[in-house]
Amino acid sequence: MSKFLANENIPLATVFRLRNEGFDISSISLDAPSITDKEVMQISINENRTIITFDRDYGELIYKYGFRPPAGVIYLRMQNYQPEEPAELILKLLNNPNLECAGFFTVADEKSIRQRKI
Repeated sequence: MSKFLANENIPLATVFRLRNEGFDISSISLDAPSITDKEVMQISINENRTIITFDRDYGELIYKYGFRPPAGVIYLRMQNYQPEEPAELILKLLNNPNLECAGFFTVADEKSIRQRKI
């Protein structure tokens, strides 16, 4: 099973919901608040965790600065959401048998999913 790393901007209610669903998910908010995006990226690489974030800067870290997180990045584009709603979108993504996160920068919102190879 995949492992995940919730960026600091992912609500703890979402982290706890995913843990309750049996996912191995670490949280920057709980484990290393205020670290840089590059440090988050390095943790992801070292621990082979898929980053879950609302921060579009991760695309820049990958495509401009050459970071290559093997487990990939899920960039969520949601506005005006309740703290557990991102968990619902993530669960929908992870239950899609045609979707592979490893090796991809995945952009997801309530209506669409786009992926680009890392």
